[in-house]
Amino acid sequence: MSETAEVIGTEEEKATAVAAGADEDTTAPDDTVAADSPGDAESGDDLLVREGDIAGDYLERLLDLLDYDGDIDLDVEAGRAIVSIDGGDDLEKLVGPRGTVLEALQELTRLAVQRETGSRSRLMLDVAGWRAGRREELRRIGRTAAENVAKTGEKEKLQPMSPFERKVVHDAVAEVEGVTSESEGEEPKRRVVVVPE
Repeated sequence: MSETAEVIGTEEEKATAVAAGADEDTTAPDDTVAADSPGDAESGDDLLVREGDIAGDYLERLLDLLDYDGDIDLDVEAGRAIVSIDGGDDLEKLVGPRGTVLEALQELTRLAVQRETGSRSRLMLDVAGWRAGRREELRRIGRTAAENVAKTGEKEKLQPMSPFERKVVHDAVAEVEGVTSESEGEEPKRRVVVVPE
C-alpha cells in the first residue's frame, strides 16, 4: 500500500510541475519506479525499448480499428523512445491542424505505455514526418527572430506554441549571440518572446 502511495505522490509532483508552467519536458531519461529487488530493475535503454514496443502495439491496433495503412518504426534517441508512423494515405488526419490531433494521440500513447510500465513515458510520436518537418520550420522561425532582435535591439513575440514547439524555438534562439528567449502567458496561448541580452 505504501509503495502505491509513493508512486501516486511522484506522479502528482510531476503533474504539479507541468501545471506550474514547465516549458521543456525535463523529466530525467531514467524516470522509472524503483523495483523491489535489483533483479527486477530494467536498465534505461531496456525500458525505452519496451516503451516503444508497447506504443507500437497500441498504435497498430488503432490503425487497424481506423482501417488506415501505415508502417510503424521504433527507435531510441536522446533518452526517449521515438515512434513514427509513415506510408499511409490517410495519415494526415492523425496530425490535424498544427499537429493538434498528433499531440492528443501522443498523450494517449504515453498513457497506454504508463498503464503497462507503471512509469510516466516521455515517448515522442511522429506521423507522416510532420514533427520532423515542423522542427525545421520552427528552427528557421527562431533563428530569424533572434537575428532580427540582435539587429534591432527590440524584443519580438512569436505566435502561441505547444511545449514541443517552444523548446525547438528556444534551442534555435540560443545559437544566436546577443539574444535570449523566455516563455510568457498561459496554455494554450503560451508563447516565446525573444529579447536582447
